[in-house]
Amino acid sequence: MCQDNLRAHTQVPGVMAMPRSIQDILDHADELAQRFEDYVPAEGDEVPVEEYLLKRAVMARARCEGEIVEAVAAARSSGITWNKIGEILGTSPQAAQQRYGAMVEQTEAGH
Repeated sequence: MCQDNLRAHTQVPGVMAMPRSIQDILDHADELAQRFEDYVPAEGDEVPVEEYLLKRAVMARARCEGEIVEAVAAARSSGITWNKIGEILGTSPQAAQQRYGAMVEQTEAGH
């Protein structure tokens, strides 16, 4: 009884539960294969590979930039100077502070 209630409350709409047996796995594989065979691309589903790769690169850059902001904030909070941060980033201390100073202050204010 408790198991059924737990399952009922933890199911996500549109998400299939993990198969429980080999037959469930085979049935699920058949269902997926049929879905692929029946798939008809909608407008905008297909994009050139170059566009896809560019979008991925932009997302990766955004993630990296977020990591840099966090690292700069941690460096500043531990006393590392803007001179050293600029050197590590390959820029001048002033450019590093102009680029990351306000974001570091926001990060520090949020904690």
